[in-house]
Amino acid sequence: MKVMTGAFTGTGAALNVDTVGFKPGKVELLNRTGLVSAHWTTEMGDGAAFKNINHDTAQNAFVTTGGITARASGFSVGTDADLNTAAELVYWVAYETGLTE
Repeated sequence: MKVMTGAFTGTGAALNVDTVGFKPGKVELLNRTGLVSAHWTTEMGDGAAFKNINHDTAQNAFVTTGGITARASGFSVGTDADLNTAAELVYWVAYETGLTE
């Protein structure tokens, strides 16, 4: 299994992270500024994510749009306001295979 890490600065508009080098089966986002984490697997479908806001279990949410979508050499992050906020630093971890493989 391949694993790659990196970071991006949020834009508020959909953005592509094509520096991974493979199509991920799982992606984790850690928004350092906004204190949000998100997880996505291929089984969730395009644009989805499970997010945890401020690491408070009362603020968990599963989104079906504006989240994460795998791409041939990376992934895209949609316009979800917690995952991709302008000027916020977001770390990512991408895994080549999904959880069920």
